[in-house]
Amino acid sequence: MDRFLNANLQALAKTDPALSARLAAAAHLHRYGFVRSRSGEPIPTLAAPSGGVRPLHSLVDPVREGRRLISTVKDAGFLVFFGLGGGFAITAALEREDIQHILVIDYDINGVAELLDSKPYPGLWQDPRVHILVDPPPELIKGYILEHYQPVLYRGIQVIPLRIRIDAEPERFSAAGEGINEAITRISGDYSVQAHFGARWFSNILRNLLRMKPVPDPLPALNQAAICAAGPSLDIQLPGLAKKRRHCFLLATDTSLPSLLHAGLVPDAVVSIDCQHISYYHFMQGLPGHIPLYLDVASPPVVASQVLHPRFFSGGHPLTRYVSQYWRPLPLVDTSGGNVTYAALSLADCLGAKQVELYGADFAYPLGRTYARGTYLYPFFDARQTRLAPLETLWSALLYRSPELKRIQPGDAWYYETPTLSRYRRLLEEKIPFLRAQVIPAEGLGAPLRIRKQQEALPPGQEGRFLKASMPVQDFIAAYRKKICSLPALTGTVQTYLQGLTETQGPVLTTLLPLAAAIQHRTPFLGPGELIEAVRDACVKKIDALLGRI
Repeated sequence: MDRFLNANLQALAKTDPALSARLAAAAHLHRYGFVRSRSGEPIPTLAAPSGGVRPLHSLVDPVREGRRLISTVKDAGFLVFFGLGGGFAITAALEREDIQHILVIDYDINGVAELLDSKPYPGLWQDPRVHILVDPPPELIKGYILEHYQPVLYRGIQVIPLRIRIDAEPERFSAAGEGINEAITRISGDYSVQAHFGARWFSNILRNLLRMKPVPDPLPALNQAAICAAGPSLDIQLPGLAKKRRHCFLLATDTSLPSLLHAGLVPDAVVSIDCQHISYYHFMQGLPGHIPLYLDVASPPVVASQVLHPRFFSGGHPLTRYVSQYWRPLPLVDTSGGNVTYAALSLADCLGAKQVELYGADFAYPLGRTYARGTYLYPFFDARQTRLAPLETLWSALLYRSPELKRIQPGDAWYYETPTLSRYRRLLEEKIPFLRAQVIPAEGLGAPLRIRKQQEALPPGQEGRFLKASMPVQDFIAAYRKKICSLPALTGTVQTYLQGLTETQGPVLTTLLPLAAAIQHRTPFLGPGELIEAVRDACVKKIDALLGRI
């Protein structure tokens, strides 16, 4: 024993000392057998259920086999290997400069220690592109992919299974695959949104910075709150809400604002997160000047212009987080649910609400209706109806635009559900148990919210509530521009580039990634280095144009 183990562990300890220590303490249980290939390489084997042994690699030339396998990888810079084995395919992957990140997943710490004792793994542990997880739960794998996989830098992601190894523990590797799929689904959705809105977000944020007051207005402290979404159930819930109006803080989503004003209910505040100019339609009927308008910094400036002093918060965009950290602290509101109701609930929780009632949160189309009466679509469609396209046709086109409508009939009533609405509802259900506030959905006609037991009350939020800006906004934007220009050119591998960034440069690069996704969507032929140059040039031009107008 310890023929090669110590050398492998010493190399691994430089990048992952905790795993190296675990492997050093592992027992040698002889799970693997080893045979020699014709080319002289040690090949690990596993016992076959029917007797005999099954080699994990080719018994002729495993090195050539590994290279042939990696030659099939196209347009994927992030590889996940299921099973370490002899590491032949992993070593072959390291020979390609376009493969930027490698994650190895294996199970049984004792078995992995045996593999490391059988041969040296040249270059695997010294290469910054390689990371290995041993005995990871699915949530750890999911978290790793969410943290490290950036489609804009790595392009595609591909799983490469070591079949014989997977056959020995199919349940564990299947669970690992599910964790990876969940992460990829989430990342793909985020990347798709970034590709479409990355440029708009960047411009909106910079322009909205000029509207921010150096010292923020104090945030209200809430006790009981009511949040109004714009689902059709709001029509039947309004009378009950009107009776409770005096005893709660009424927080309206931008979509529901016209419905509330039409019913004579003036909200205490309004929330808007959409970066598209369509958000402006929600305010066409006007917004009383005294009502606070809470906006994601990435919202359209035309929406912010509806009030004298809009109140901005930091949503999910990394540039808004950067603004909050390096210029003026902003309330942090979770917008990851993808819809304004989710964000409004997060805002109410941030403001310290102890109890929140939800109105109009259908997450479905009850009886085939899409929105409550009074929303902007009603006058919008009224103005566009013709004899050949009456109101019914316009509303039906809106309803049936989704090809995946699913009719649900739990009782006498029924509603349509779409994958998007179902995802919104599921994300809200997952969020609620971790809120400070007790959430009470009003009885409605839509898809019911399934609320799990909530955790114990946490201390109030409102981080950075009274902190002021660290410098004049023009100086902050100019300093940000200088830091963008200071980013080094990307040469070599992405992983080496990222690890070489300073503590200042890393956060700056992160703020540019959504815009990089938009540029990559328009020019997919750009390599990582060319993309970094393109996004840096685009940012500088946008900032110069903005500062030139001040």
